[in-house]
Amino acid sequence: MLEIIHRKKRLSSFKLIALGFAGVIVLGALILMLPFSSNTGSVTPFHEALFTSTSAVCVTGLVVQDTGSYWSAFGQAVILLLIQIGGLGVVTVAATFAMLSGRKISLMQRSTMQDAISAPKVGGIVRLTRFIVRGTFLIELIGMVAMLPVFCRDHGFKGIWMAAFHSVSAFCNAGFDILGTTENKYPSLTGYVGEPTINIVIMILIIVGGIGFLTWDDICTNRWHFKKYRMQSKVILVTSVILIIVPAIFFFLFDFTGLPPGEKILASLFQSVTPRTAGFNTADLTAMTESSKAIMILLMLVGGSPGSTAGGIKTTTLAVLILNAFSVCRKKNDTEVYGRRLECSAVKSASTIAVIYFLLFFIGGIIISTAEGMPLSACLYETASAVGTVGLTLGVTPQLSVFSQFILIVLMYLGRVGGLTLIYAAISNKNQSGAKLPLEKITVG
Repeated sequence: MLEIIHRKKRLSSFKLIALGFAGVIVLGALILMLPFSSNTGSVTPFHEALFTSTSAVCVTGLVVQDTGSYWSAFGQAVILLLIQIGGLGVVTVAATFAMLSGRKISLMQRSTMQDAISAPKVGGIVRLTRFIVRGTFLIELIGMVAMLPVFCRDHGFKGIWMAAFHSVSAFCNAGFDILGTTENKYPSLTGYVGEPTINIVIMILIIVGGIGFLTWDDICTNRWHFKKYRMQSKVILVTSVILIIVPAIFFFLFDFTGLPPGEKILASLFQSVTPRTAGFNTADLTAMTESSKAIMILLMLVGGSPGSTAGGIKTTTLAVLILNAFSVCRKKNDTEVYGRRLECSAVKSASTIAVIYFLLFFIGGIIISTAEGMPLSACLYETASAVGTVGLTLGVTPQLSVFSQFILIVLMYLGRVGGLTLIYAAISNKNQSGAKLPLEKITVG
């Protein structure tokens, strides 16, 4: 027993995060396999339950069975719980239960919580965790109440459950919907393309959930005084606005030509917001132009912001890479933004993360395309959706073989946990020498 405890103590924060997500995924899959989790009353095959559980915990939204028509009320409740755990983070949920039980949070646990939510320091981490949990439930409740009239109008008493499910799913950037029927599977929110309330509320929930908990804290502390925000919060907000407005304008000009002006604006904005990384859609994605699909792939890979419910390489990673490119073009030694100089380690980490995600996205697409005999472009769309934990699909995922579905499972897990987290988990206990090798130049570009 002492040996087991000693081994647990040696687990790094990154290993705990990676193992925590894996444990919840497997447990969720086993529960979803139970006969009463499905409407048919039959045992769900393990690979389908595992895919659904991974997608829920990794807040992705890709599915191999229509959530609304296949899963029972119990199964949907399990999926919603997995989404909530995945959105908040396994460590945050565990810490919340520890605080509710009155237990003291040790320094090691605080360090793990810091890594889990990408906090800048250990100090104040318990207060920040309380803020995150309370803020999450409050915003989800507000979103549910706002959508309640529309869903109750269309679905009666069941609209209460639908409003609650879609509010949590949107805030956690999960993209799961329960609007499907046996006659109309995988509809997402296409039936509400012209409904302002659903569009606006879902978009707000996605954006609020995707900008990150630390940015919330900054906004709540400093209100509208933008100059007082942390440099990271400024970068996140500006980058997020650009990534919403610019693609929306492009979609408005080149897509949705058959819609009235009002619906066209809503559709353009919604399809610009949802790739980062919510997974809902109000329009037929297969009917969009190839250029628009390419833009959506890029948006899916970027994802949300650090310490948020979203996945992807993160807005800050993209911003750092662009800012570094500007500094190189201007022949500056340092990368600068808002009167501050960025650490070289931040630039290295951003480059590493971008390369890892691009390789996962591209290699995964090639493997699935080869295995299934499908066009590479369609497969790349699915792998971008998986590794970016988005959930948007061109209808390919339900048709894939078990092997290709397993590839997507791996991509969803890596996309949510994070490439660097797994790397650090693997090397954290290895001895690293401080010696430096001889310097030699290499020509690039």
